[in-house]
Amino acid sequence: MSTATEQSLPLHEWSAAALVAAYSCRALSPVEVAQSALNHMAQWEPHIQASYLLRPERTLEAARASESRWLSQHPLSALDGVPVTLKDNIATQGDPCPLGTQATDGAPMAADSPPAARLREAGTVLLCKTTMPDYGMLSSGVSSFHPLARNPWDTRKTPGGSSAGAAAAAAAGYGPLHVGTDIGGSLRLPASWCGIFSLKPSLGRIPIDPPFTGRAAGPMTRSVGDAALMMRALSWPDERDSMSLPFAAIDWNNWDTPLSQLDGVRIGLLLDAGCGLPVDPEVQSAVLRAARLLESTGAIVTPMQPFLTRTMLDGMDHAWRMRSHLDLAALPEERCALVLPYIRAWADSAAGMTGTQVFKAMAQFHATRVATVAACNAFDYVISPTAPCVAFEAELPSPTNDPLRPLEHIAFTVPFNMSEQPAASINCGYTHTGLPIGLQIAGRRFDDLGVLQLSRAFEVLRGPQQPWPSPPV
Repeated sequence: MSTATEQSLPLHEWSAAALVAAYSCRALSPVEVAQSALNHMAQWEPHIQASYLLRPERTLEAARASESRWLSQHPLSALDGVPVTLKDNIATQGDPCPLGTQATDGAPMAADSPPAARLREAGTVLLCKTTMPDYGMLSSGVSSFHPLARNPWDTRKTPGGSSAGAAAAAAAGYGPLHVGTDIGGSLRLPASWCGIFSLKPSLGRIPIDPPFTGRAAGPMTRSVGDAALMMRALSWPDERDSMSLPFAAIDWNNWDTPLSQLDGVRIGLLLDAGCGLPVDPEVQSAVLRAARLLESTGAIVTPMQPFLTRTMLDGMDHAWRMRSHLDLAALPEERCALVLPYIRAWADSAAGMTGTQVFKAMAQFHATRVATVAACNAFDYVISPTAPCVAFEAELPSPTNDPLRPLEHIAFTVPFNMSEQPAASINCGYTHTGLPIGLQIAGRRFDDLGVLQLSRAFEVLRGPQQPWPSPPV
């Protein structure tokens, strides 16, 4: 979208790049933009409940500081003064980090986590933190701590999770920039169900604390361009992340490349994950249309065979169950009782596992990694549905509503967490009822820029989208 077009929109809907351009020529103040976002959030919040630690006075104080920097021509970065939100589990100094559950003690955090630190250093204006389910262990907005988050496209539906509030905030227009996290699909699944863009980067590209196998932070935005702009700030190494990648001189400004560069690019088309929920026919049709659009540029699209197995998916599920079972067992009984019953039932189902069973379950993380890399080696990129289904009822913790079958919807996303490959979700259509459908675009390990470039190419090819939802009257 051009800056000229954006000038007809409310300020909270402007892209980050357009805002910075306006700040630099003094056509806009960060204070005006922050106030516009806060006013808009006040209309939406009663309906979608995406925010946590919404403190307008602090937001406006940060916006005034940014305004002073722009007036003195000393902005801290190309993001100075741009509104941003951070997921609950991304620690901010002096604030509690409840992780979506009543079971935490509410102690203030001693320091900013790496993503929060980089954005604070860049001069962004924090609008709020965003909501998540207990410990991030659900693909929904159901939480024992936060009010139930809902999807702006249809408030009867979930925004997804665990980056529930972040996805809802992006779709509802709470400013242009949002940060979530992902260990099995928690960026991409809510992005798919809320019709936004998100990039789960290569493991270690965006440092995170605490680090864990497959865990990543990433941008959640309405456009590929805004995500690329965020990567300039978020991708600096941080020694607190033992998996943090060394600095790489990636030209994040080079995200918008000509469609002609897709001629001859090899793209794998994965329509069957190998296990999990069957793909909804409307989802499959939208992904097939996306594949044809990419083929029209000269890209070579080749169907792939499934590579994830039931043993792999169940093994990862059971290993996570045991991890959570041990975490919950370490809590005082009265605090453990505050965790969502669904999550307690899921975690405690691992109580009787033997050491041999736990070892075999843990081995499936590596087995998934090996299988994913081998399956993708023949291609430059792999496209697939982000999720086999679309947004489900907001009150359900998962599509199956079954704690013994909780991960049936992550079979397309979780392989790329384990293989450490970058993978994005971008909207590729809508159901007959108007719910968004996500296309996943995965690239080779470390080719985060390439995934952004292919995502941008598809963004151009897909054409105009449905208007973003407005607050209910």
